[in-house]
Amino acid sequence: MTDPNYETQVREAYPELDSIEDDELREQVVEAWVLGLERGGWQHIEDIPYAWNIHEVTNVEHVRGVTKIAIESAEIQREFHGADPDLDVIVAACLLHDVGKCYEYVDFVDAELLDEPDREHYASEEIPHSISGYALAHEVGVPLSVQRAIPHFLGEVPTRTMEAELVKSANSASSNAITQSAMGITLKEWVAEYSQTQN
Repeated sequence: MTDPNYETQVREAYPELDSIEDDELREQVVEAWVLGLERGGWQHIEDIPYAWNIHEVTNVEHVRGVTKIAIESAEIQREFHGADPDLDVIVAACLLHDVGKCYEYVDFVDAELLDEPDREHYASEEIPHSISGYALAHEVGVPLSVQRAIPHFLGEVPTRTMEAELVKSANSASSNAITQSAMGITLKEWVAEYSQTQN
C-alpha cells in the first residue's frame, strides 16, 4: 500500500484555499483535513462520499460548491447591502464544515486500513460530522469565528454570526441541489428519511 500524501491531496482538492489571505489560517485548514484523513484511514480525499447513500457527488465536490455559493453570497451582501463579511472566516469555515466526514463515513475506507492503530478511537458514526469537524478545527487552533460556523446543523452555538449564517445557508443550498439531482428529494426530506443522527 502506498503512503498517501494527504497535504498534497488537500491542496489539489481545494484550490479555494488560495483565497484565504491569512497564511496561518490557510495552513490550519490544511492541517485539520490532514488529521481527519489520517485518523479516518482514507487513501484519498476524493473517496469520501457526500453522504452514506449518495455516491454521485463526492464530499470534495460538495465542500467546493458550498464555498463557491458562500463567496458569491458574501459579494452580494457587500455590494447590495453594504455589509462587511469576513471572507477568510467564510472560506475557512466552508472548507472545514464537512471535514468531520473523515470520521463519520468510515464504511468506505479501504479494508486494509481498518486495523490502523487508534483508528477506532476517532472514526465512528457515533459523533455527527459537524461536531467532529468542530473538534478538528479547535484542535488545530483555527479562530473562534471559524469554529462557530462549523456546526451547521446545530442550534446550540450561542453566537450565530453573519459568517456562520452564510456557511449554513450555502450548505443548505448545495445540499438541496445534490439531494434533488441524486434522489429527487429536498434536503429536509433526506434528513427525515436517512440521517444517521436522527432520534
